[in-house]
Amino acid sequence: MESRKVFDILLGIIVMGTVGTLIGTTMGGGLMPVAVLVGLGLGVVIGSLGGRRFLVSILVGTVGGGLLAWLMAGADRIWVGAGAGAAMGGFLGVQISMLLDVRAAKKAAEEQAGTLPS
Repeated sequence: MESRKVFDILLGIIVMGTVGTLIGTTMGGGLMPVAVLVGLGLGVVIGSLGGRRFLVSILVGTVGGGLLAWLMAGADRIWVGAGAGAAMGGFLGVQISMLLDVRAAKKAAEEQAGTLPS
């Protein structure tokens, strides 16, 4: 396996495992292991599919949400802010990725149209 793919899978495991842990903390009880395992599984799948931009957006959202919650509500609510930040980071990551893909497709179509003889 190439090192880039291994890095993406490890990043997916770390990021989505953390998100699963945050969700499991919120759900409480015996659901914590289930949430963590689902998060780890999703991390492997997303990483193997090459979702690096998506994972980075979730990571930034998690850290940003946790810091904002710490500043506004104190250390007891960091996990709530981190979980909400991860959700928002994922949502924004999907939207930004979609817009970047549309822009790249438009640019490729313009370049192809420009190279064809009239």
